[in-house]
Amino acid sequence: MKVNGQHHRAITGDPATGEVRYIDQTRLPHEFAIKTARNMPELAEAIRAMAVRGAPLIGVTAAFGIALALGEDASDAALDSARSTLLATRPTAVNLAWALKRICEYSQRFPEAERAAAAWAEAQRIADEDVAINHAIGRHTLPLIQELAEGKHGAPVNILTHCNAGWIATVDWGTALSGLYQAHDANIRIHVWVDETRPRKQGLLTAWELRQHGVPHTVIADNAGGHLMQHGRVDMVIVGADRVTGQGDVCNKIGTYLKALAAYDNRVPFYAAVPSPTIDLSIGDALREIEIEERSADELRHVRGLDSSGRPTSIQILPDVSPAANPGFDVTPARLVTGIITEKGIAAPRELARLLQV
Repeated sequence: MKVNGQHHRAITGDPATGEVRYIDQTRLPHEFAIKTARNMPELAEAIRAMAVRGAPLIGVTAAFGIALALGEDASDAALDSARSTLLATRPTAVNLAWALKRICEYSQRFPEAERAAAAWAEAQRIADEDVAINHAIGRHTLPLIQELAEGKHGAPVNILTHCNAGWIATVDWGTALSGLYQAHDANIRIHVWVDETRPRKQGLLTAWELRQHGVPHTVIADNAGGHLMQHGRVDMVIVGADRVTGQGDVCNKIGTYLKALAAYDNRVPFYAAVPSPTIDLSIGDALREIEIEERSADELRHVRGLDSSGRPTSIQILPDVSPAANPGFDVTPARLVTGIITEKGIAAPRELARLLQV
């Protein structure tokens, strides 16, 4: 995708220089900045601090982290240590564990002298595969939007999305937003309702992305979605996910469950768009078995933005004496989900495991 007309990937690695460059998402939407990591701890901190976030991008970042670590020490002990450090950064997104398992097992096939080069090559393959997968998710999403457009008789298709599942949450294209970009590029009229303005403000990243690509959109308060659905102003809800079970339960940014309830009550189709590595067939009971990340209460107590002079600042809106809880994710039961969109196609939740076998 493009920023100011120039193509960017959310992360790139250069084995020749031993550097990984990534977009610092903590500075968006007010400033577009690219940071450089030269060792594994710097990438681990980028994941932990959410300078890079989004399940697919976290996985790719971790893979590049292993490549950086092996460039310094290619022993089994060092590999295990790097894997443990990266794995501890974010507990909910399954892509992190998936990417680490894949690149570590691949690297261990090689003698120590060849491991760093092998890891760089594998990390790049994981990154390139992510781009192809996300583009394919968009191709499968596009017919859903086209069908809705045919019934709108020239009026825009109104799509609500929660959190950010766009190209900066992946290497490129995005998951939930991939089909929206492809619809816009195909001259299908769409309008996007954008929420998750607090506590991580990732909806603001969605708005930034959509503006860069010229997609009409409107930012709304998180609790406005149900009202819009009641008044027929939402034709479709599409979100990403950090983990989806084989039964079709969707673990995504906190507040997704409430959007799904409102969509179900108002007969609005609700889809989750996810790459297959996000689907965790090992989970039986999503509510009991998925670890929900509990983030710092400071994300609720403080708001960051620009002051009246346009300078970055932070203000405290909740006194320290007030307790605060900040769960990062919730689980939407499969019964509320119309379909799961993957790179292999679309399936009702009960058919998801069968689709993955295709």
